[in-house]
Amino acid sequence: MNLAEQYEENEQYNLAYEEYKKLHEKNPRDLSVLERLAHLASMLGNKEESAGYYSKILDADATNTLAYEQLMDIYITTDKYKYYVCRGNLHNVEHKYEQAITDYKKAMNCAKTDEEMLTARFVTGTLYELTGNNTKAIDEYLKVIDYENISEDVYLRLANLYLKEDAPASAVDVLERAVNAGFESINIKELLSDLYLKNGNAQKAMETSGDELTKVKCLLDMDKKEEAIKKLNELENQYSHIAQFHSLKAQYYYMTGEYENALKCVEEFDNAEKNSPLTYQMRALIYEEKNDDYNAHINWGKYNLVRGNKDIAINEFLNAYQLKNDDLDLLNTLAMLLEESGDKNHAMELYERISKLDENDKKSLQKLAEFRESIGDYKAQADYLLKLYKLDKKNALVVKKLGEAFEKTRNKAEAVECYEKFLEIGTGSPDYDKVKQKLDKLNNTEMNNEEGLLDRIISWFNKEK
Repeated sequence: MNLAEQYEENEQYNLAYEEYKKLHEKNPRDLSVLERLAHLASMLGNKEESAGYYSKILDADATNTLAYEQLMDIYITTDKYKYYVCRGNLHNVEHKYEQAITDYKKAMNCAKTDEEMLTARFVTGTLYELTGNNTKAIDEYLKVIDYENISEDVYLRLANLYLKEDAPASAVDVLERAVNAGFESINIKELLSDLYLKNGNAQKAMETSGDELTKVKCLLDMDKKEEAIKKLNELENQYSHIAQFHSLKAQYYYMTGEYENALKCVEEFDNAEKNSPLTYQMRALIYEEKNDDYNAHINWGKYNLVRGNKDIAINEFLNAYQLKNDDLDLLNTLAMLLEESGDKNHAMELYERISKLDENDKKSLQKLAEFRESIGDYKAQADYLLKLYKLDKKNALVVKKLGEAFEKTRNKAEAVECYEKFLEIGTGSPDYDKVKQKLDKLNNTEMNNEEGLLDRIISWFNKEK
């Protein structure tokens, strides 16, 4: 390297070039050597060799903008197709997709062979996908599959685009074309089989699929229950660790009315695939057949919650609440969802219900205290904070908030006691000095109790103290 750099400094570029070649042979992945070779080849007028080295740089680092720019300089007068491809790739790296599409369209016009045309069309289709223009991407891919010797990836992309555009029949047609063209990979056949199943053609799905569990699914869809359970029993040792095996077994028991066994299989499915929406969907359907409306609503709620349909989930949970209003898990979930959706009043009703069912629930008391403070009902805030204090007398924040509530209701004596208590247990708190100042100010201020303050709060507080 030192010798090569010395030759280069002495402007002995041919000698430097030969030394860099030797270094490249020893370490073909050294990008710094490739950059020097590409630069020197260009200086020496070896444009083709320079392009080769810049291409190698891009093989290792497809985001190297300098390499694209140098290749563009080389190809602008020698190969318009490669020039536009390089410019398109540069724009792609810079996330300028519209400009990249324009470049690749120009490359198509300059293509000299079918291979160049297909490459340009395929990349154009990919760029249309990136920009969300699925219709134009489909048009490009359709033109590509008219040629021979193309990759199965084009068929798969085209099929998936049709599915995104809600055109499953077209997706089936494309995959059938792929099979007829000799592509019978697992990806092609299983996607085609899945589409046959969704379109209600279980027989064709079974003939197409090579997957044993998919064949069981086909048997169940054809109502060949005995054949299905026989096959499942044969596959148990091999597939019992797979979630789909248990979902198919649950489907069998569901179809035969053995609902308790179906629920056990759903539990096994959930153990293998945690928090899947299918778990809750299967349970909901089973509970519906068992006429257990409460658990059906609970599971439909969880199903929609996992899928991100919060409004539907809330509605399902509300229906469950109408049937049973003392399930603390349901109440907490529903209160949280209502609060997140902006329905605070309704959420607070549920937190109130929780606090009555479980007097030791700190979260509900805290939520209720915060809500009452937010609407300026400081008396009610103090009531909830007193209950919190009873549960956790060492909570300095609760004592501080309680003191503030008493201060806002002009209840000086109780505010002073709270602040004094805070100073006892809140050493090290960032609010310590602030509370001390408040206490000093209160002790030097005349304050009359607000008329109507609940005497029971004062007496209870003094007694607890």
